[in-house]
Amino acid sequence: MRRTEPGGGPVGHGPVRYGPPLPDQGLPLLPELTAVLSAAAGRPDAVPLGGSPELLDAACGYWGRRGLPTTPDRVAAAPGAPALLLALTAAIGGDVLLPRPCAAWWEPEARALGRSVFHVPTPAECGGVPDPYALLETVRRIRDEGGDPRLLVLCVADDPTATVAPPELVHETVQAAAGEGLYLVSDETWRDTLHDPHDPVLLSPAEMLPDRVTVVTDLAGPFLPAGWPAAIARFPADGTGGGLRDRVLDVLTALGARVATPVAAAAAYALAEPGPVGERLAGTVRLHARLAAAAHRAVIGAGALALPPRAGRHLYVDLAPLRPALTAHGVGDAQELEDFLTARLGLPAPGGHRFGDDLGALRFRLSTGLFLGTADEERTRALNAPDPLGLPQVERALTQFGSTLEDLR
Repeated sequence: MRRTEPGGGPVGHGPVRYGPPLPDQGLPLLPELTAVLSAAAGRPDAVPLGGSPELLDAACGYWGRRGLPTTPDRVAAAPGAPALLLALTAAIGGDVLLPRPCAAWWEPEARALGRSVFHVPTPAECGGVPDPYALLETVRRIRDEGGDPRLLVLCVADDPTATVAPPELVHETVQAAAGEGLYLVSDETWRDTLHDPHDPVLLSPAEMLPDRVTVVTDLAGPFLPAGWPAAIARFPADGTGGGLRDRVLDVLTALGARVATPVAAAAAYALAEPGPVGERLAGTVRLHARLAAAAHRAVIGAGALALPPRAGRHLYVDLAPLRPALTAHGVGDAQELEDFLTARLGLPAPGGHRFGDDLGALRFRLSTGLFLGTADEERTRALNAPDPLGLPQVERALTQFGSTLEDLR
């Protein structure tokens, strides 16, 4: 019997056209980070598989300050979160469950290993965490059809939807997953980018289910430029966590997935969160929060839909109310919407199908960094401006975005 995804197409459906990677949307390099990278560039020694002692110690300090104490023997580093997720998926085995929508890079890691992937709907108020009742139903159906669900990947501070799951939902979903014997990987890359640090409250699944959750944090984005790949994973403190870490290190060894020496030094410096790093992160969060809020106002004003952005650097937009006008332009699915908006805006507007969403839904993700311009001078000026929305390049880009949506009414 050919198994099908609950609420979706058959397992092993045709490939999604992912297109070219998005350009680096980061701000100009922090001088202190550049100095650390340059100083380490001449070191002859390679970083050990799994991370240097300095990087692992810095990761322990980082998580300890967030209420997730750990030790270096329960931490691993790799050149990017995709390598860690691939290794974790290989080590845990079985079928993989993902929220719909989810980060674009999650599903390809599982598919590369030949694993079946099942998307679970998220509740109306947020993305990143599956609805607990839908999760239970999906697990039941997979098992009834001969599947072996073992791994759930979720994201409390979500990419692509820029939402933060409320603690009560996280609790219910984690309890449902634990009751079904699932292992959890919590992608917490964007946990430090809450637009309001006091509301909402972010609860890590590892605080609730410490023995069955591995936390993964990609440093390229919040802490490091996109071209400096480094990510860290925190494993449970019990014996099971140690065994899982060993299996993950075996996979990373087979892949040759080693963090470059200069990048490892920069990552260790950033994770210690010295003054310059903390100030840059706080300033960047404030800037993207204002850009996201302005873009959200434009979306709602044009009669489209989007959840209020609360974290990260994105906005997830649903143009279903504007479908009649889009149909007149020959736009009937997410790929056609992506092509249409990219041409109209002159900016990448990846469709929701890239994030595991239904191809027929008219959804897309917008990156707020695209409003800042392309020159380092423009981006630096936006970071330091008291009113970044009034800068010419920002105002121009936001106006064009709003006008494009208004024209579809």
